[in-house]
Amino acid sequence: MQTQSNHYPRVILKKNREASIQRFHPWVFSGAIYSFSREINVGEVVEIFSSSDDYLATGHFEGGSIAVKILTFDRQAIDVEFWTSKLQTALKLRQLLGLAHHPYTNAYRLVFTEGDGLPGLIIDYYNGVAVIQAQSAGMFKARTEITKALQTLYKKNLKAVYDKSPATMFGDQEPVRTLFGTFPPSIEIIENGHRFVVDVEKGQKTGFYLDQRDNRQLLAGYSLNRNVLNLFSYTGGFSVYAVAAGAKSVVSVDSSATAIAGANQNILLNNPDSSKHHGVMADVKEYVVSMDDGYDLVILDPPAFAKHQDSRHKAMLGYRYLNETVLKKMPAGGILFTFSCSQVVGQELFQSTVTAAAIAAGRQVKIIHKLTHPADHPVSIFHPEGEYLKGLVLYVE
Repeated sequence: MQTQSNHYPRVILKKNREASIQRFHPWVFSGAIYSFSREINVGEVVEIFSSSDDYLATGHFEGGSIAVKILTFDRQAIDVEFWTSKLQTALKLRQLLGLAHHPYTNAYRLVFTEGDGLPGLIIDYYNGVAVIQAQSAGMFKARTEITKALQTLYKKNLKAVYDKSPATMFGDQEPVRTLFGTFPPSIEIIENGHRFVVDVEKGQKTGFYLDQRDNRQLLAGYSLNRNVLNLFSYTGGFSVYAVAAGAKSVVSVDSSATAIAGANQNILLNNPDSSKHHGVMADVKEYVVSMDDGYDLVILDPPAFAKHQDSRHKAMLGYRYLNETVLKKMPAGGILFTFSCSQVVGQELFQSTVTAAAIAAGRQVKIIHKLTHPADHPVSIFHPEGEYLKGLVLYVE
């Protein structure tokens, strides 16, 4: 599609700096830019041109090191029609995956940033409520048009659109959170037949970790008659699956009292007899030092220890410490689900760190699964940086 747009300012690249765009990478770094056609505001839509005046792409100007995040490589207007088309493409994939009308799952990620060709935008769908999380100024400014596109997409199946963007980051001190409809005080979802209450307003991220859905289902297959320890449990996603699958006992540990209350609530929602589950509010790094050595199935799913390259080394020390301490305590025949959601920590680095932890713990360990996020968190082949969740399932001898 090569239609003439009328009003977008131009970003002109330096000579021979267009190769990455021609390979469909969605970022333009500041060092590749030669000039601008006029002064450009952060979040504004721009068109990118080569030094020889060839059109390359259209995107949001963000300033900073990643100066432009590309929305399209076809010259077109970025309007409601554009957003509707992009969201329809995203929904088509979720329909193909069997998520959009699944009888036992009514929550999924509709838009996963670069993986869906929309850098800086996350949209999660929770049983009729769409939660937008803009991670760039451009997406933050486009919320109204995106909301209109969502209404077109879902029609009567859309009850509300809620904005969970870090508003103050983009200069909006008193954001209007409900962008459409009436936001319900409580949202209940079903995931693989399990019920969960999602706290969109106060919960982490958009309220629930949809990226662990497949891994929770895998855990269920290992839970029968095991003593389960869920570290960094949040609202007990893994714990609910373990109890339902016949675990002997399940302990959820998190530093947040609100998270533990949420875990207890979710356990009760699925099993009126909650005697198998116990929630513990504690600092996990301290808890693992004195933890019982009878847990033969452990989930270690910490928050992102490293959000930038300069904090990666410290993060690796944290991952090693936790895995080493847990491995030392696990009985023979135990299984450890261990994760990193730090984007700057690659699979190879994470695995080598866990290997070092196993050596230091003096345990013989086998990898029986390598895990990542599910298919509604797709990774663009042109943007491998989008793969952020790494997981290993270890058998401890």
